[in-house]
Amino acid sequence: MTKTVNHWIGGKAVEGASGTFGPVTDPATGVVTTQVAYASADEVDAAVAAAREAFTTWGASSLAKRTAVLFAFRALLDANRDAIAELIVAEHGKVHSDALGEVARGLEIVDLACGITVQLKGELSTEVASRVDVASIRQPLGVVAGITPFNFPAMVPMWMFPLAIACGNTFVLKPSEKDPSASMKIAELLAEAGLPDGVFNVVHGDKVAVDRLLEHPDVAAVSFVGSTPIARHIHATASANGKRVQALGGAKNHMLVLPDADLDAAADAAVSAAYGSAGERCMAISAVVAVGSIADELVAKIKERAEKIKIGPGNDPASEMGPLITAAHRDKVASYVAGAAAEGCEVVLDGTGYTVEGHENGHWIGLSLLDRVPTTAKAYRDEIFGPVLCVLRVDTYEEGVALMNASPFGNGTAIFTRDGGAARRFQLEIEAGMVGVNVPIPVPVGYHSFGGWKDSLFGDHHIYGNDGTHFYTRGKVVTTRWPDPSDAPAGVDLGFPRNH
Repeated sequence: MTKTVNHWIGGKAVEGASGTFGPVTDPATGVVTTQVAYASADEVDAAVAAAREAFTTWGASSLAKRTAVLFAFRALLDANRDAIAELIVAEHGKVHSDALGEVARGLEIVDLACGITVQLKGELSTEVASRVDVASIRQPLGVVAGITPFNFPAMVPMWMFPLAIACGNTFVLKPSEKDPSASMKIAELLAEAGLPDGVFNVVHGDKVAVDRLLEHPDVAAVSFVGSTPIARHIHATASANGKRVQALGGAKNHMLVLPDADLDAAADAAVSAAYGSAGERCMAISAVVAVGSIADELVAKIKERAEKIKIGPGNDPASEMGPLITAAHRDKVASYVAGAAAEGCEVVLDGTGYTVEGHENGHWIGLSLLDRVPTTAKAYRDEIFGPVLCVLRVDTYEEGVALMNASPFGNGTAIFTRDGGAARRFQLEIEAGMVGVNVPIPVPVGYHSFGGWKDSLFGDHHIYGNDGTHFYTRGKVVTTRWPDPSDAPAGVDLGFPRNH
């Protein structure tokens, strides 16, 4: 019998009542292993109502109580790393080591949330005028929602809810319907950690659930990570409904390789960043920009390394890359490679048609490498979200930076060079939100914030770090004046001498 993933509302699993379900597939076999209940608007309303009721006490709870729950959750999360990773492997398809890494990066934000007492400290100015003090404080928003993608079913929700609930908010999560089980495991661990019922809720589903969250009058803020077209829609719709929004979109991340770079290190980085997690990540390097005469040697080194990558099921310890999430996505990724030569690209490696013995119905694709890619090619213009690496050739540093800055995306970028002056110029001149210097995937640590520029971010706040704390709270300034106790009315004795 097929397993069913239901919702988590008010501190417990709640069976789906809409009658609508979606399939969850094991990408390595192509077999449907689970069905997930899709929430109706009424079920979303029930989750929001539970969160609204919980906010009346959680929002007023002490920082000590909130952080105690988060410390307990952190311990449980650490103890259940493998269990969560196994759920991710089974439904997403990434290899186990990648899944463990995802949980570890989520733990960083839980660590940050455990120390939220420092982040929420206010400010005080005394004697701004005679006997007048001014204080700035931050308070929670209320019910907030998170809408998260399939590629990091544990990490991206943990970029959101730990800080949100640490700040005193309550949370409704709408995870990807393609791999929903990790979010339910997290909900169970939060309950075990002592989180009060209704503070964290999970509703599964499609556009019906998303649209209801975007329009619901009791949802104060929405966090989103996904593709640029959807991010733009989320931002416009939620903003029109009076909500605070952070919507992180897609990417086309470039890596500039200068002639003085360590080409072995650059090739290693390009292969890891382009093909890790099958390229299904918004921080993947999908375009290498080679400067000058090093291009031929760099491409040869990338090809040599890419050909050695072991592709197989995520639960096989020998596998270094797993399948793609769905057969439809696999076919879309393959179409970019199939049409590349006609658009002027040199196909160095063609990963289409790849299969794994014994798992022929899995969503497999091999590694593809395209050289001499023109900026007009679809493989360059679009976010492919698969294991396809484009190499573009330029003559100078200036030409490379101009090419990169012309991209509508501005998520992450990297430069490989031994020259500190060139690296310094690059980090100031490049138009992207996250920059790596001899680091291929510059994902910030938890106490810095993650976010891009241009069409990679809609809204004013990046995610997690200080921006996350500010997003999930709103500022209040209190100006106070008290009379001196010696000025108390006659007959009222406060114990102060009248000549004080």
